[in-house]
Amino acid sequence: MVSSNNEATARGGRRRANGTSSARRAQLLAIAAEMFATRGYSQTTVRDIADEAGILSGSLYHHFDSKEAMLTEILQEFMGNLLQQIREIADAEDSPRAALDGLIMNSFETIHRVPFAVALYQNESALLTTTPEFAFVTKASLDVEKVWLGVLKAGAKAGDFRADLDPGTTYRFIRDAIWSTVRWYNPRGRLQHKALAEQYLEMLHGGLLAG
Repeated sequence: MVSSNNEATARGGRRRANGTSSARRAQLLAIAAEMFATRGYSQTTVRDIADEAGILSGSLYHHFDSKEAMLTEILQEFMGNLLQQIREIADAEDSPRAALDGLIMNSFETIHRVPFAVALYQNESALLTTTPEFAFVTKASLDVEKVWLGVLKAGAKAGDFRADLDPGTTYRFIRDAIWSTVRWYNPRGRLQHKALAEQYLEMLHGGLLAG
């Protein structure tokens, strides 16, 4: 009986240790994402991240093998979550227009929720598209584009969207207009992400010209 209690105590200790380790990893990744996004990936060192976290550089290596490993984990989580969310939105909505609105709302919500991951993805595009280790980012980006194009093409076919507009060009206009807002969006500003998305949808649906 004593042995059984000791084993249970040990298991509980391991679970607590694992939970603490996971929380610490998440904290370090959040610090790295902010520094990569604001300073630049190449300009940020392991020591910079460790100093910001209040630990020695060697302690950081207990959690991650390298700076590149941290960038990989940040981007895998970001791209994986984004792709899963937009697929669910596209599949769940009853019409292409509702799906497009949902994708746009989700994009602004993502900027609000993980601004540094979005900025990192935007700012380091040259590195990500030319480094073989980050080929998964290019693949995920193409998968994301495929979902959006599917919605736009379905909308044109259903009569929800204009059929004379090229879906690829339309997607790029929408994508670049939305994701670039990460450079000036203020989460504590007058327009929160939902209101900002609604403003964008008003312009997309009705245009800028009055009357």
